[in-house]
Amino acid sequence: MPEAVTSPCINVCKMEAGLCAGCFRTIDEIAGWANAGDDEKRLILAAVAQRRSKLDPDVDLACNCAD
Repeated sequence: MPEAVTSPCINVCKMEAGLCAGCFRTIDEIAGWANAGDDEKRLILAAVAQRRSKLDPDVDLACNCAD
């Protein structure tokens, strides 16, 4: 059985310009996360990675950790 998709939340919950400053998800993505299937969660994570690379090009996308 495949491993469950984990949330990108890092407990920095502050909305800025329509995105969470911590996880780069929209409010709709955050609100719907618990009810989303794994395929939908993977699509959200792909969108998050794309947003993060555009907004913070120096970020290590492999690291899903809080400093």
